[in-house]
Amino acid sequence: MNETGSFAFQFQDVSMTFPEKDGELEALEHIHFTVPPRQFLCILGPSGSGKSTLLRLLAGLLTPTAGSILYPQDQQPSVGLVFQQANLMPWRDVWENITLPLELRKLPEAESAGRTQRMVELVGLQDFAHAWPATLSGGMAQRVAIARALIQDPDLLLLDEPFGALDAITRERMGAELLHIWEQSRKTVVLVTHSISESLLLSDRVIVLSRRPGTVCLDMLNDLPRPRSEETRYDPRFIQLSRHLRQAIQE
Repeated sequence: MNETGSFAFQFQDVSMTFPEKDGELEALEHIHFTVPPRQFLCILGPSGSGKSTLLRLLAGLLTPTAGSILYPQDQQPSVGLVFQQANLMPWRDVWENITLPLELRKLPEAESAGRTQRMVELVGLQDFAHAWPATLSGGMAQRVAIARALIQDPDLLLLDEPFGALDAITRERMGAELLHIWEQSRKTVVLVTHSISESLLLSDRVIVLSRRPGTVCLDMLNDLPRPRSEETRYDPRFIQLSRHLRQAIQE
């Protein structure tokens, strides 16, 4: 095992197979990579390559069929998980949705209020703290979901196509918002996405999975300089890396 604290998690020859009526479905095969603390990792790949399965393994929602996932000091990290749908509780306003994890932990009210206020400000929803979910745009609802995940101060923030249901312009804007949030919180982040452009704008590193069963066909460090903005998409290096990733996905 690596020296304690030198990695956030490590996949060691992980495979995942699901039983089916007529046999087995091999979702992932021999996955091996290590992620350092505070890295922003994006997972790309064609549909059915096992991206969401990998994320659920990391969240502890699934157990690998073979291999293992290692953590510092062999302790499962705390996880914040955000899906494509915000899944907000419609009978709770924005503030109440964000603070829910702290209520479940029975934190003192003053501490809970302070942390919720900081999260509301971090995701830029000060003017909507007491709005009902039904009145929010898709992008705003996803900001609430991200704040709800971050308020727990998780070791890992896992995002499964969080902007997949948004229109192109809102998706770009939310990518910029997520970049800002990450720069403030510096969590270890794993983002599953189908968007090459999104992965390059946000990540320190991109892993591409092959068609099923998913294997790592490309593990690429993203050397685009930070800070990044929408203008980064027009950088010649951005275009070069985009072509490289597209080629890896299509092969």
